[in-house]
Amino acid sequence: MSGKSEKSGKTGKLGKSAEPALELAVAFEPTELDPGFPGLIEDVSGADWVPLFQNPCSFDPATFSKVMLNLIHNPNLNSSWLFRADILFKSDGDQDQPHGPAEHKPRLVQFRDFQLEKLFVRRLIPRNALRDKPLDQTCIFYHAEGPGEAERWMLVYNPHVSSVSEMPFYHPNVRGLAFLHEWNAKTEEGTISIHYCFFNQDDRSQTPKLVRTALHLLSTLHKHGEGSKAGYVKRVHHDTIVPQRTVQTTYARLKEKYGRKLIESWAEVTDPSKHVFEDLSIAAFLIELWRQMYSGTVFPGFVDIGCGNGLLVYVLLQEGYSGWGFDARKRKSWENYNVPSGTTINTEALSSLRQHVLLPSIIQDRSKSDETGDDLSNDYDMENLIQDGTFPKGTFIISNHADELTPWTPVLATASECPFIMIPCCSHDLSGSRFRAPPPKQQDKSTSAYSSLVSWVSQIGTDCGWEIETEMLRIPSTRNTGLLGRRRTADYADVDLQEVIRKYGGAVGFADNVMKLVKANPRGH
Repeated sequence: MSGKSEKSGKTGKLGKSAEPALELAVAFEPTELDPGFPGLIEDVSGADWVPLFQNPCSFDPATFSKVMLNLIHNPNLNSSWLFRADILFKSDGDQDQPHGPAEHKPRLVQFRDFQLEKLFVRRLIPRNALRDKPLDQTCIFYHAEGPGEAERWMLVYNPHVSSVSEMPFYHPNVRGLAFLHEWNAKTEEGTISIHYCFFNQDDRSQTPKLVRTALHLLSTLHKHGEGSKAGYVKRVHHDTIVPQRTVQTTYARLKEKYGRKLIESWAEVTDPSKHVFEDLSIAAFLIELWRQMYSGTVFPGFVDIGCGNGLLVYVLLQEGYSGWGFDARKRKSWENYNVPSGTTINTEALSSLRQHVLLPSIIQDRSKSDETGDDLSNDYDMENLIQDGTFPKGTFIISNHADELTPWTPVLATASECPFIMIPCCSHDLSGSRFRAPPPKQQDKSTSAYSSLVSWVSQIGTDCGWEIETEMLRIPSTRNTGLLGRRRTADYADVDLQEVIRKYGGAVGFADNVMKLVKANPRGH
């Protein structure tokens, strides 16, 4: 249902969320070091490591190590071309060689006066596997004692390539990169700098892009280091339910299999890339979630309430999952996506995308003197149009930007004993009217309109007896909070759904509000 707008949700960088600005103790005003500036680190092999930029910092070596470790595990913070890094090997500094293929073994570099502390071999995974290949890279932490109270810490990235031609697009065309942190414990002052080991000595002057990349990389280190020093605590946590690696691997497969065809055949007036990539991302998450939930058992089927253009239903069916979806308004896309759902009534197969208005039985079953007001059957042809919100026990309910149906999702799931996922978008109350949800009572919660909506519908789920799990989905939308209900904190029979509905404002006017979605276009013609 819901007459969901195809424009709901704002496009943003995949997997990124807006974070509050921080007052940093030290501004990022780097000094560009001249080509003739003396090297700050000495490779015992004789290779030159050229310093490019240097900037003061107020964060200590522990913060430097923490930030660089996070960047090792999350290279997407530095490059939007990358999904993630898979760690192939790690060592605390004993330099043990890993078992397995030779290309997984660390590529070590020795520097005068520096001691190797720990190392990792990571594999950089690009977003577009058709354009770029993964790249293995050794990441090495070093430590050196300086004069007096001075300390020097360094992280070196050593890519496993031997020539520029082997380097993928997303990595600078250099033999290696080094980040140096120099710290005076007595004055609590320090500097950070970035260094390149070029393939050719004249690469710096001939490739301004390499210099710009160095500036960007040092800026990221500065921002995260000073932010950590200022007390920044990450509020958004991804991959708490399903591992990042499995979801992104499945997303890459779905994108390669369906992406181009779906964009080229797009029948709506909206931006195809936004909707295609968002629904493929959600499909990837659901496929891996269901693989986890239903391992060794038969998948019970799904229903997408407020399915909009029907693309998510189509992809899930193509991937072998039985189910269907409905919406108050029929879409042009349905002609491309409608396929037999596998659901049968009297042995007759039903289409996977259907026009229905959801009017929950918990409302329909009341007398005419109750909150719903008039008997709608006097005004509308209810046959085949109304869906009563009752589903076979165990059916997985998908509520993706379902607008009016979002707050009803945990109620319907409780009534039918079904697990669910809801991804809130536009704010509606249980009457189907637009409203602004009250701000959360927790002091550490954001009071934005969207955060308030997420908190409000989560509380409805909790009062319906669900343990609500939260996943910040890696989708190209700022409306990317997934709320999952699959475990119970109370028996179904112990939940008074009528009381829950009254607690959250009641359902007066819901039937009229949802029927307005089809009054002007009652049969989708």
